[in-house]
Amino acid sequence: MKLDRRRALALLGVGAAAPAPAAATPPIPDGVFRHGVASGDPLHDRVVIWTRFTPLAETSIPAKGLDVRWEVQSALGPVVAKGVAFARPDRDFTVKVDVSGLQPGTEYVYRFQRGPVGIEGRTKTLPKGAAKDVVLAVASCSLYPNGYFNAYRAIADLPRVDAVLHLGDYIYEYGGPGTYGMNSPVAGERPHDPPHEIVSLADYRRRHAQYKSDGDLQAAHARAPWIVAWDDHETTNDSWMQGAENHQAESEGDWSARKAVALKAYYEWMPIREPSAGRDFVSASERAFHFGDVASLIMIETRLGARDKQLDFETDLPVVDGKPDVAAFRAKLMDPNRRMMGQRQEAWIARELTRSVKAGHAWQVIGNQVVMARVKGPTRKDLKADELARATPQTLQRLDRRARPAELGLPGALDMWDGYPVDRERLYSLFRSAEARPIVVSGDSHSFWANELHDGQGRRVACEFGTTGITSPGAGEFAPGLDTGELIARVNPEVVYNNQVAKGFVLLTLTREAAKAEMVAVSTITSREFTAAPVKSFRVIPEGSGVSKLAES
Repeated sequence: MKLDRRRALALLGVGAAAPAPAAATPPIPDGVFRHGVASGDPLHDRVVIWTRFTPLAETSIPAKGLDVRWEVQSALGPVVAKGVAFARPDRDFTVKVDVSGLQPGTEYVYRFQRGPVGIEGRTKTLPKGAAKDVVLAVASCSLYPNGYFNAYRAIADLPRVDAVLHLGDYIYEYGGPGTYGMNSPVAGERPHDPPHEIVSLADYRRRHAQYKSDGDLQAAHARAPWIVAWDDHETTNDSWMQGAENHQAESEGDWSARKAVALKAYYEWMPIREPSAGRDFVSASERAFHFGDVASLIMIETRLGARDKQLDFETDLPVVDGKPDVAAFRAKLMDPNRRMMGQRQEAWIARELTRSVKAGHAWQVIGNQVVMARVKGPTRKDLKADELARATPQTLQRLDRRARPAELGLPGALDMWDGYPVDRERLYSLFRSAEARPIVVSGDSHSFWANELHDGQGRRVACEFGTTGITSPGAGEFAPGLDTGELIARVNPEVVYNNQVAKGFVLLTLTREAAKAEMVAVSTITSREFTAAPVKSFRVIPEGSGVSKLAES
């Protein structure tokens, strides 16, 4: 679908003046569409469309808000839906419409207009029945000060993408000098706004507005519908049901209040369907999408709804007679009452898996926030002689600092599924009971992963593709002289491939016969001039009631 120059400007968030009769006085705009457009949560017959109208002055806004006209047009035909929505102050002037009555597997152009300014984007409904294939871009972790959003631009430039899956850390809560990402070469021109950690509703709204002011992100949103999930930084780092590592109640107030305003801003600013009657923000984030007979996508929530507090080696590993009590720590780790998901969500996942398998869908894709594979950290003993010779003293010191859990036979990343092994086994049992063919897609880690997942009895139950960050730094960037990704893959049986340096996204192409995951990396995030290409590709095929081993493609 080609767009003319005026429409292209609109996709970049520039209000495009509608042509006026020569004799008429051009109307004066009372605002602009500064933050682009977005669509999301596509179904067979409907899709959410979104924008924000920024008024030039807020002194005379009607109680009902400012009326914004919208319309949806078939890419090859007439306008099929239209109406009026309102940009209201109580929703930060964002506009969201859940457009129904659409046709399956159809591309649409949608537009918003107020007075002489307008803006538009593209979207697509999900196919119904037999489908040839599905193409998904999987993204995560966009730290604004750390680099340009070149990977979003690469997604916008894809010849085909049916939907973008964003698995969390769409925004980051940090802000101010010396905070995360502010040592980047481009941080001086991209500091976080507001210039402090965000806590209030106004703060979270302002941070979302900053991210959506980025032209590359706007282009990716305007290109295709998005299906989104939050992780921790949409609230604050390492969050759990009743708190977060980066929340200090004495200076930042009540956690439940902070969580509530963060989620309110999220639903205002993201193209996610609003909760139906009787559902809250968290439960409404658990939703499923069916791409014809090729795949079901099941978006799970593992952060705010039921997660127990993460264990910590400093406070939860007892020391007895000067020695760490590993058995006591392991007993805490394996406590069956520790949860990452609640029983209600587990029952819903079981129903969705069964529904998908009974419908004959080839794949069950699990949209998940954190890495699911068993991963232990490497130690100095795992280095080959040439690696030991190349590693800098700083790299070896960093490796030694992080080696303690592995030396004790314990997982190192307790915020991931490794910190909740019993819940992971419960999820794996759901896979097996439904006779599903799961592909887990994961974010959070700032690195690419291709993993084969096994249950506690050693049975392969799924494969996992982890996407790296759009800009967020990977661990390999802090270990000069050492390929930490190759080392992690070498010491972990479930890890087939790991890249701790690249920035980009996973391009997942699904057919009934096979799934292909391409790890697409951009050449740089500190220059506007870049290239994008796969650094590794993997293929997996359905195998009975499960998946095959990963094969490099």
